[in-house]
Amino acid sequence: MLKMPQQQYIRFLREVEGCSVNEIAERVGVHWRTAKKYADKADWNMSANRRKNRSPVMGPFMEIVDTWLEEDRLLPRKQRHTGVRIFQRLRDEHQFTGGQRTVLAYVKKRKGEMELERAKTYERLEHPPGEAQVDFTTIEVSQEHRLLTYKLLVMSFPYSNAAFVYPTPAENQECFLEAMKQCFEQMGGVPQRIWFDNLSAAVVHIEKQGERQLTEGFQRFCAHYRFEAVFCNPYSGHEKGHVENKCGYSKRNWAVPLPIYESHEQLAAYFAKQALQDRQRQHYALNRRIADLWEDDRSKLLKLPECGFEAFRLTTAVVNKYGEIRVEDTTIPLLGLVAPGSEVLIQTYWDRLIILNAHHQKVREVPRSYTGRVAEVPWSQVFSGWLRKPRSVTHSQFLRMLPEPLQVYVTVKDLTERKERLQALTHWSDVYTIEQIQEAIGLLGQDTAIARITSILGMKHGSRDLPVTWEETLSPPGTRTDTLLGRYDQLMGVN
Repeated sequence: MLKMPQQQYIRFLREVEGCSVNEIAERVGVHWRTAKKYADKADWNMSANRRKNRSPVMGPFMEIVDTWLEEDRLLPRKQRHTGVRIFQRLRDEHQFTGGQRTVLAYVKKRKGEMELERAKTYERLEHPPGEAQVDFTTIEVSQEHRLLTYKLLVMSFPYSNAAFVYPTPAENQECFLEAMKQCFEQMGGVPQRIWFDNLSAAVVHIEKQGERQLTEGFQRFCAHYRFEAVFCNPYSGHEKGHVENKCGYSKRNWAVPLPIYESHEQLAAYFAKQALQDRQRQHYALNRRIADLWEDDRSKLLKLPECGFEAFRLTTAVVNKYGEIRVEDTTIPLLGLVAPGSEVLIQTYWDRLIILNAHHQKVREVPRSYTGRVAEVPWSQVFSGWLRKPRSVTHSQFLRMLPEPLQVYVTVKDLTERKERLQALTHWSDVYTIEQIQEAIGLLGQDTAIARITSILGMKHGSRDLPVTWEETLSPPGTRTDTLLGRYDQLMGVN
């Protein structure tokens, strides 16, 4: 193809100077057919058609390569053709005379084209009223001055954008079914159809044909509440994209700042209240209140059964010679209740274990232990951060996690005194627990000298790793520890 200046020159020779096709071909140095093409061209609009890549060498072998690449999709990744291996087979089995680079270029191009051909187009799924989606999300909460990892089950309704949530300590089957049950009771009914991903609490495994083997507990749960369970295809989270977005929304808006609770019931009530208040806002697209749209969803709910579903797992254990059983890394003493060597039944609920004897009589009930999910708040780092910016204390979310006496202790109005206390707390928290520090301050009073509190902590709990060379640079000289015994007696209140 000639460049545009050459095409224009041919056009000039033809229109202005009146040259023949042969004269143009001679002067421009092109074939007469080329000269005629541009000399007589009438339509100079740009064409949208692209010239197809031609590969005369690969032409007869393209179908063969395409077949191999398609078949590779059915094989393990390490048993698929590389570009080099395709070249070798074409050369050895099909007398290919081209070069390796030609084959590699074609293979790379075809793999990209095949990916595009197989690419899924996400269909916008329409959900009628009364249809819900369910998923878990992970949150952090605080109890007894500790950080706990919790799971929040979110049940969202794509039609109205309403959501119902329930916190649980884990994602096991008992927690999953209990959370679902609690959401049903909050909404006063049961969705007709619920979409799930392939969570282990509901699905044992997926067959090659896509059929799912469900857990017995989940099957009984579905039969009890009469809803239709629909499962997404593996790795197709977009099929329940609404609840995925709602999980993120819940974490950002209902779990910030960190929820603090004393009992599970209090935490559950907090999240239920947040979800209820959220329904008062406008729908993101329909310019109507979510609460009004929820009425359409609610009108399609199935009626709750007369009795709720008891979600528990039944197992057995044999009492050892010490009168104990071992359940979920927890030792449960049964001495004097069941004879050693006897078999007992264990009803495992989401929050408790009930031990039954051979006559199905309850002999003991204990809280279910969830281990490995508790983390201590790094108080030393928190206090150190406050020390750098003492005015920020009253705005910190960690302030609410402190016992009330310590909240009062660190919010003293005088900033100089606040710094002194924060410096002391930074060092104390490296050695003692928050409960021990609270006990000492509660015993001695808020205005007690820092050195006196330090002494009492050391006497009651031991100095352990307290730095020997620690000096309080912010404390007034009169409150610093002195090596003289008389001064020590004075600080201890000894006459």
